[in-house]
Amino acid sequence: MRRSAQTRRGRAERPPAARPPVRRRPGRCATAAAALLFGVGAALGPAPASAAVAAGPPGAGGPADGSAPAGPGGLADTVALSNCSGALVRLPRSRPADPALVLTNGHCLEDAVPEPGEVRTDEPSGRGFTLLDVEGDPLGTLRAARLTYATVTGTDVAVYRLRSSYAEIGDRFGSVPRTLDARRPAVGTAIEIPSGYWKHVYRCAIDGFVPVLREGRWAMTDSLRYTRACATVGGTSGAPVVDSATGRVVGVNSTGNDEGGLCLVHNPCEVAPGGRVTARRGVNYGQQTYGLVRCFSDGNVLALTRPGCRLPDR
Repeated sequence: MRRSAQTRRGRAERPPAARPPVRRRPGRCATAAAALLFGVGAALGPAPASAAVAAGPPGAGGPADGSAPAGPGGLADTVALSNCSGALVRLPRSRPADPALVLTNGHCLEDAVPEPGEVRTDEPSGRGFTLLDVEGDPLGTLRAARLTYATVTGTDVAVYRLRSSYAEIGDRFGSVPRTLDARRPAVGTAIEIPSGYWKHVYRCAIDGFVPVLREGRWAMTDSLRYTRACATVGGTSGAPVVDSATGRVVGVNSTGNDEGGLCLVHNPCEVAPGGRVTARRGVNYGQQTYGLVRCFSDGNVLALTRPGCRLPDR
C-alpha cells in the first residue's frame, strides 16, 4: 500500500508535477503505519495545501451497456480524504434512492491499517469526504454513515455507505456517481486515475496483471500493473482506476515501488506462479474492482455470501 499524503518521515509530499521521490500508501495514505501486503487472501480481482495540478477533463465516454451513465471524466465525482483519494461510486444495479457509496483503499482508514487476514464490516463512521467537480473545485462535504467493508488482504479496498442517497447528492450538487464495471479489464486498456487529494489526473494503460503483489506482511492478488506514465504519488491511494473508453471504474489505485526494495513497505514485489520474485522500481499498481459488484445485493447492501463473491469475509 502506499503512503498517504506524506512521506515516511512525516513531511508533506510535493504535488505530482514536482515528481516527488516518495509516494502514497498507508504510506500512500498518510498513515505511515504500515504497508499493504502479505497474507494472500481471496483476490478480487491529504489534501495538500496548494498542491494541485489540475488536468483538463478527459472525454467522459458512455457506459458499455447503455444503462445508467458511468459519470463524467476529469475530477468530477472524485473525493478528497484527509490522507487519500476516493470516488463517489455506484453499482450497475444501484438506484437513485439507494444510499450512496464511496470507494477508497483499505489502508486509507482513519485509524489503523487492517492486519493481514483482517476484514472490517458494517462499522459506524462519521468520516467526511470533500466532493469535487470536474475541475477539482470543492462542491461540499459528504458524510459517511457506516464503513461497509474494508480489508488489505488479497486486495486493498474500503467502501463507505453515506448518509445521503444518490438522488439527494444529485439534487444538491448535480453529481453523477461513477459506475463500477462488472467486467474484468484487459491488458492494454487505456486508463485514467483521477486523484481527489492532489486534484490531478494520471493517464496511462494497464501493463499487466500480477498474480501476487507482496508488501511487507501483506499480499494482494491479481493486481493491476500500470505503464510508467502513471507515476502516482503519496495521497493518490484510493483514487479510482477508470477505463478511458467507457468511463467505468475498473480498479482502485493502491501502491507502488518507490525505491527498488524487495517486498518491503512502499516497495512491493511481484511473485510469479513459480515463485520468482521481481521488484520494479518506479512502477505502480492498483486493485481490480469488478469483484465488488458480485458482493452487493439490491439497495447497495453488502452480501459476502452471494454466488460469485470472492471478497475475504473474515
